[in-house]
Amino acid sequence: MNVLQWLRRARFLSDRQRLEWYPPFWLMRVRVLEMHDDWRVLRLRLPLNALSRNMSDSMFGGYQASIADPIAALACARRFPGHEVWTRAMAIDFVAEGNSDLELRFVFSDAVDAQIRADLAAKGRSTPSFEYALYRQDGTVCSRVTNTVAIRPKGYIGPASDKSDS
Repeated sequence: MNVLQWLRRARFLSDRQRLEWYPPFWLMRVRVLEMHDDWRVLRLRLPLNALSRNMSDSMFGGYQASIADPIAALACARRFPGHEVWTRAMAIDFVAEGNSDLELRFVFSDAVDAQIRADLAAKGRSTPSFEYALYRQDGTVCSRVTNTVAIRPKGYIGPASDKSDS
């Protein structure tokens, strides 16, 4: 059994602990600041430290991408059990220097939830997009994230290039 399987099966751990102990997040020292309403609201802190700091004394973009990548997919997997879920595409707009600890703020809106449920009922799959951001300690938006998630039935085998099934 690998670490991810163990984390999934360790029922004595809270969702917060599972996320903080997720190996990439644990290595980056990510902390959960807020998590409630079954993953509708999530705030994570990504510290600026000796390992995450680049030569300009700001946060490496790769650290920001690493924390942003799985969040929407993990939220969808939690909210829509019984489906396979993965990040299909992600774009990050680095709008300001990450010169402090960063806070990722993710909100799973009612509108997106309703659209996913409608898609799953009508087509059996959904490909929603989420927008969220990382903020510096002074409240400035550092990076804007657009993350598209594929939600598919277990065992789904679609066309090799299923770009049009949004």
